[in-house]
Amino acid sequence: MEELREVIFHFYNICGKLFMWLLMKKIVIFGGGSGLSQLLKGIKLFPVEITAVVSFADNGGSTGLLRRELKIPAVGDITKVMLSMADTNQDVMDLMNYRFTKSKTLGIHSVKNLLLMALMDLKGNFASAMPVMEKLLDVKGNILPLTEDNVNLVGITSSGKKVIGEHQITKCASKIVEVKYDKDIVVNPKVINAVKDADLIIFSSGSLLTSIVPHLIDKKLVDVINKAKGEKVYICNLFTQPGETDGFTVYDHIKYLEKYLGKGSIDVVIANNEDISSDLAIKYRTEEQKDPVVLNMNELRDKDIYVISDKLFTIEDGWYRHDALKTGYLLFSYLMDGRKWRLQLV
Repeated sequence: MEELREVIFHFYNICGKLFMWLLMKKIVIFGGGSGLSQLLKGIKLFPVEITAVVSFADNGGSTGLLRRELKIPAVGDITKVMLSMADTNQDVMDLMNYRFTKSKTLGIHSVKNLLLMALMDLKGNFASAMPVMEKLLDVKGNILPLTEDNVNLVGITSSGKKVIGEHQITKCASKIVEVKYDKDIVVNPKVINAVKDADLIIFSSGSLLTSIVPHLIDKKLVDVINKAKGEKVYICNLFTQPGETDGFTVYDHIKYLEKYLGKGSIDVVIANNEDISSDLAIKYRTEEQKDPVVLNMNELRDKDIYVISDKLFTIEDGWYRHDALKTGYLLFSYLMDGRKWRLQLV
């Protein structure tokens, strides 16, 4: 009799999990770098099915060296995203981020990058290596590369000069007016399917030129995004990027995105509305030429863009970051209540 009770208990437990999975809303997040990683730390705490899409064009630091030596796509951003979505203890996180600093040859590489590379070598390709890495880290959600093609970003300056490589674009002193790839890419079919099924499509904070726009270069993918049922949400940056978005307001960021997506594509923007004026903000302005992004409601008043605003920043390890938990909560609240929640806020 006791065994029967145990079987029934497990049966109902499985049914409950299946029911929750069927009810769970689906979100797709496009991004890269620290902006995407920070967002994922918060949104993974809520009951949503997450698909994070990461571009593969980074060519700086450890990732760049591995790309040049082994002729493989960039692995750096995707391993950062894995850790952001991992459900593991701090010792494992520290191990994954560890670098052999005393070694001249290994010191530049983190363990997580080396481990993913080893799995790619063992399994033969990136697609086969990813599930093993995700299982090791107990990743909550789906992580998809935009493409597995080994490509480079190409920036076009206002004078028409080409700047090849994501790292070089970031360091370029001239204004970049357009970004493209050095060859046509094949978008991962799983990304296309995820976008079609998504209840919400999110563009994370981060560099517009090197983290967000790389997802919007392929016109076929842009067409799928625009035709998808899910509303399009942009998490606006806290600060401007020198040489990229100098003097940009929240609406300027949206207009830049819509150069690639098409006018009127963004449905919702989540932006900071609290004054940023600490000593750290002064340091950002004087040493890095970064200014807080201003939310000017007059610019957005007659636009069909819903604004969710709040104090969104926090300071972590001496850097301004998006408050991961609050941003995740705002996204989840909107996802679950949608238009109803809009009316409550108004």
